[in-house]
Amino acid sequence: MTLSIFVDGSGGPSSGFGFFVKETGDSFYQKESNMTNNQAEYRAIIAALKKYLDSGDEITIYSDSKNTVSQLNHEFAINSEQLRALAMEAWQLIGKYKTLQIKWIPRNENLAGKMLGS
Repeated sequence: MTLSIFVDGSGGPSSGFGFFVKETGDSFYQKESNMTNNQAEYRAIIAALKKYLDSGDEITIYSDSKNTVSQLNHEFAINSEQLRALAMEAWQLIGKYKTLQIKWIPRNENLAGKMLGS
């Protein structure tokens, strides 16, 4: 099966992150205060990668964070130590997938953003 996983995160005092799987309707959301928007986006991607690690499915992760997607796809440098640590965690998980893509989409197409109310 091919799974389309939409991720989103929001920073600030009442921040959180989560994902929504288009094909199954599965969703996940976790509140965690005082993250930046970028940290929340990374945490959403990592949560999805961990959840579907042993699924054997083809996975496409969609995020409306151009920065996070470009960093994980090795197109942008990562200047923050905190984000670099999150990227390293994500890359370790990404390496365990046979078929995985991480793609940018406009915010208005992000099903997770609609679900998470961000």
